Amino acid sequence: MKIPASELPKQPDGAIYHLNLHPDELADNIILVGDPGRVSMISDLFDTIEVRKQNRELITHTGTYQGKRVSVISTGMGTDNIDIVLNELDAVANIDLATMEVKPEHRTLNMVRIGTSGALQPDIACGSAVASAWGFGIDGVLQFYNHGDWSNEALVNAFIAHTGWSPKLPRPYCTPASAKLLQRIGYDMYQGITVSAPGFFGPQGRQVRAQLAYPDLNSKIESFQYEGRNITNMEMECSAIYGLGNVLGHNPLTVCLIIANRVTGKFLDDYHDLMRDLARKVLDRF
Repeated sequence: MKIPASELPKQPDGAIYHLNLHPDELADNIILVGDPGRVSMISDLFDTIEVRKQNRELITHTGTYQGKRVSVISTGMGTDNIDIVLNELDAVANIDLATMEVKPEHRTLNMVRIGTSGALQPDIACGSAVASAWGFGIDGVLQFYNHGDWSNEALVNAFIAHTGWSPKLPRPYCTPASAKLLQRIGYDMYQGITVSAPGFFGPQGRQVRAQLAYPDLNSKIESFQYEGRNITNMEMECSAIYGLGNVLGHNPLTVCLIIANRVTGKFLDDYHDLMRDLARKVLDRF
């Protein structure tokens, strides 16, 4: 089936529209970062750089690190941006952009998000790394897709019961990391459930001037446990990467540097060297 141009737009030179990439410019191993400035920080660790592309806040550098071809791509903040980036990455890999038809053989991408996050457990210190075993979305993105059996509905139902989840909010979903990447990259890190929120302030329980509709939600999230796992941290992208990554047949993982602890109130002012060290660790283990 040919995909209409309105459903998958392209640049005039045939590159995918938002990412501005051609298939040969994308490696199978991909690092996703929210901050566009973090792309060059990571690609500075590469041995070679063959591709530098940008469109809006979406920057791609593709090169080699110790013989491995790697692309590092900025997504911007939020699961809404991830919806664009993941679908376009899959299209670059698995749609013939000339004929606009699905390729007969599936190309699988390994995608690791490296980001920052706030811990929701008091024993996870600032400066620690968390590898997300599960991405728990309260953003609603995956509910727009036929996600089959990927969401752990037993866990979701237990969470809804524990928190008294309001029907006014999107129904949560919970999808797993790639077991292969979790074991290869995150074996010596904290592992747990990572909540992805659709915003930084109210959706993450931060009150500045606007009053919160659910002021006790964070404490309920912090106390939730399921089959020996608790919710370790909260950020803004993991759930959509896991949800769409799994639905589209790719290998997703999120590794976050903890720069704040929401329980103890601590914040790490200068974390850039730690972020560079975490990026190097991921590159070494890719």
